[in-house]
Amino acid sequence: MAESKSLFQRWEEYRPSKAMWLWSCAASIVLTMIVGFTAGGWVTGGTAASMAAGAGREAREALVASICVDRFVAAPDAQQNLQALKDASSWQRDDFINEGGWATLDLLKEQVSGAADLCADRLVAMDQIPVAAEPEAAEATVDG
Repeated sequence: MAESKSLFQRWEEYRPSKAMWLWSCAASIVLTMIVGFTAGGWVTGGTAASMAAGAGREAREALVASICVDRFVAAPDAQQNLQALKDASSWQRDDFINEGGWATLDLLKEQVSGAADLCADRLVAMDQIPVAAEPEAAEATVDG
């Protein structure tokens, strides 16, 4: 009768050839790369550079749009301008912002594209211009 060996015994007795080791290593490398690039979030250097450039561009747009909103709100006729901005069609709103000069920064050689659109979107989302809270006069009390 042939003696039946357990899986563990067969595993201990197995001796792979050099070719089997080579192909196993190659398959492991390829599988690691496939999983890394598809599910692991790995990217190439070119993709990383374009992602960084896009993030920088979006950050500049957000910064200039925030400055634009602050300037717009601080203007003396802000509520009338807000109504005029809301009355303008969506494709004319960035022109309205640019013509008002709210999204223009003198220190920049080139104006940030997309900032006027983002500023207009933020302003249109407002119901009304927030009124700045005036600081309350501190009352001095003297004990004694």
